[in-house]
Amino acid sequence: MAVAAAPKRQDTRKFFENLSGAGKSIAVLTSGGDAQGMNAAVRAAVRMGLYVGAKVFFIHEGYQGMVDGGDNIEEASWESVSSMLQVGGTVIGSARCKEFRSHEGRLKAAHNLVKRSITNLCVIGGDGSLTGANLFREEWSSLLDELLQKGLIDQEATRANSELHIVGMVGSIDNDFCGTDMTIGTDSALHRIIEVVDAIMTTAQSHQRTFVLEVMGRHCGYLALVSALACGADWVFIPEMPPEDGWEDNMCQKLSENRADKKRLNIIIVAEGAIDGHNKSITPDYIKELVVRCLGFDTRVTILGHVQRGGTPSAFDRILASRMGVEAVLALLEASANTPACVVSLVGNQAVRLPLMECVQMTQEVQKAMDEKKFEEAVRLRGRSFENNLRTYRLLSYRKADSELPNSSFNVAVLNVGAPAAGMNAAVRSAVRVGITEGHKMFSVSDGFEGFYKGQIKEIKWGDVGGWTGQGGSLLGTKRTLPGKHLDKIAEQMRIHNINALLVIGGFEAYVGLLELSSARDKYDEFCVPMVMVPATVSNNIPGSDLSIGSDTALNAITDALESLLQLNEARADYEELCIPMCMLPATISNNVPGTDLSIGADTSLNAIVETCDRIKQSASGTKRRVFIIETMGGYCGYLATVGGLAAGADAVYIYEEPFDIRDLQANVEHLTQKMKTSIQRGLVIRNENCNENFTTDFIYQLYSEEGRGVFDCRKNILGHMQQGGAPSPFDRNFGTKVAAKAMQWITRTLKDSYKGGRVFANSEDTACLLGMRRRAMVFQPVSQLRDETDFVHRIPKEQWWLKLRPLMKILAKYKTSYDVSDSGQLEPVTRVRPRESDTPAAI
Repeated sequence: MAVAAAPKRQDTRKFFENLSGAGKSIAVLTSGGDAQGMNAAVRAAVRMGLYVGAKVFFIHEGYQGMVDGGDNIEEASWESVSSMLQVGGTVIGSARCKEFRSHEGRLKAAHNLVKRSITNLCVIGGDGSLTGANLFREEWSSLLDELLQKGLIDQEATRANSELHIVGMVGSIDNDFCGTDMTIGTDSALHRIIEVVDAIMTTAQSHQRTFVLEVMGRHCGYLALVSALACGADWVFIPEMPPEDGWEDNMCQKLSENRADKKRLNIIIVAEGAIDGHNKSITPDYIKELVVRCLGFDTRVTILGHVQRGGTPSAFDRILASRMGVEAVLALLEASANTPACVVSLVGNQAVRLPLMECVQMTQEVQKAMDEKKFEEAVRLRGRSFENNLRTYRLLSYRKADSELPNSSFNVAVLNVGAPAAGMNAAVRSAVRVGITEGHKMFSVSDGFEGFYKGQIKEIKWGDVGGWTGQGGSLLGTKRTLPGKHLDKIAEQMRIHNINALLVIGGFEAYVGLLELSSARDKYDEFCVPMVMVPATVSNNIPGSDLSIGSDTALNAITDALESLLQLNEARADYEELCIPMCMLPATISNNVPGTDLSIGADTSLNAIVETCDRIKQSASGTKRRVFIIETMGGYCGYLATVGGLAAGADAVYIYEEPFDIRDLQANVEHLTQKMKTSIQRGLVIRNENCNENFTTDFIYQLYSEEGRGVFDCRKNILGHMQQGGAPSPFDRNFGTKVAAKAMQWITRTLKDSYKGGRVFANSEDTACLLGMRRRAMVFQPVSQLRDETDFVHRIPKEQWWLKLRPLMKILAKYKTSYDVSDSGQLEPVTRVRPRESDTPAAI
């Protein structure tokens, strides 16, 4: 087996080489309802377990297979999980098992595990499945004793299998498990919902119809809430937020107002568990009857049903499940007799380990709070991700009358800069509507900074951004022009339109542009000193002074001091227009902006790459062994190549950030050749467009073709701008909507703090910020402080979190490598008390 090249940079990271699985057996099972991404979790757990030297077993048909034993418990091999990454559902089967709920059933299950020396369980399922696993663990010792007494096992087997370790991964499309921001399958279910909604909106608009859509969520309204945010629905019903009495009239009034604003369709989304304040079920048919009776609108009902569980897992779910699967095996390797059962969760952008039963208990408390009609408590228990979604929906859902708006005289401009990115329009829509709700007058700038200095600025109203959420590209128009050479004209336009704050949405050019504007404010500081002129001229002709120095003594030098002072004051006035709050939202498919782990648009691009790779691999179905060489975009940033490679199951990924030479290429070819001599018939190699100026896509294609001759043949594909187009993914719609809302609230606070003496004046570094996700938190960071974190030549951050995923990708492709476990989750307590709003990170 070929060995991947070692990392070339020095570091002090902690690696997991001392964690060995030799002599251990790990079993993987899926239980309860299926969810897209479960197969990715199974694949990652199996391959990581084999990588560390453990035996790994499938348990088919969930707990039923554990109880029945026999062929249901099957040893797994590396090849047995090939080609399952892109498959929905769970290929090892899932079943609900009444027998496991009985003591006798669990005794049978224990016996079947002991016979194979399995003492480590990886359980992928919902809270019921994980609760059952924890009960099984608590009873383990007594079950072994009982088996010993019955003579089914001997003393040695009891001693060798004395401890049972359990790690859970939550697979549930409902996202109804407390302790994690996202569960495996949720993002894919949102893809199915949004695909249907987008399709329905075109027909609804044609006939001016109202559509009522029922989505899954018997006890949790996450799918309904986020899909309502992602498509700009007119109304949403969820179990956690029953409508107030009189909601029928309020809803009909809103639908009627929207039609009056020339909106040709209405979308209402209903969770299947939606109730009113009296615990009475709200059904799609009741809503349809209400709309027809009160408004006479042509109304249709669509129940999505099990479509939401099916289909290919999204890129997000594949990456999430792969990270969780690897983390679960690490947790099992580190477990001791005193380690409680844990669940691997996602908080922000970080995988963490939480006590399983604390999470289960909190999940059960949500239902208890809802039963007791403590709905605010239920929302809080759902977690910060759910809270932020609900808060944002409330901000955007209802247009207040002008008399209800706060009294604000501020003008805020919004513009897109750089290349288009899916989700930009959702961010603009959110910013405009939140800004109007905050009482501001909102202005749109067409074509970025170029349109700014040309005066392409106009007021934008609430209704102008209707239907923008699902639109790809940039409806405002965007260009790469930087503001540095046009500062005077931009300042003049700011003065003409009285712009008091700026929201810039874009990629690296937007970041550099904001740096230039911020630096111009620093220049303004040079003029911001007291200036006093003392009249000194023999002519005694200075206005404002009856007598000049030198007029009596007939000095020969006539000073132009007044003119110089006026020029200095004008320069100060020019740059004064730039002394306003400025905020940037990273929006680029390359995800190469410093100060953030994720950018608007990157998820949509990843899905385009993954879907294309799936199709390309499938195109060779039934032919001989074949390797595909794929080139992705990203400039010098290898994010799309690396994370896309992890989601698509790539065998090798070449990027600029990890230098490679001809020896590495040769090792990769030999490695792939060995794999192709097994039952594996497809290979995938991804190359970032600027990874190396000499090792081009053509060169790598020719090298693989020549060296693989007789074993496999090659094909190449340059994905190009298809990575930049298409409708935004649910994640990018939701991400753009929420970060823009948060940015506008920051702008409002900063405007109030900066308003003194009848004008806005903001020139401190913390008033020109970038809003980005850093690990677990959304953070406003002064752009001036990010300068040192930036490689301006290659347009990438100097440190990039996703590089830690590369060893994971190599391990899953069967390379020997070092894996950094510095960030591996130590067991953490579940957060129950929410911090103050100012300290609360915005989970996305």
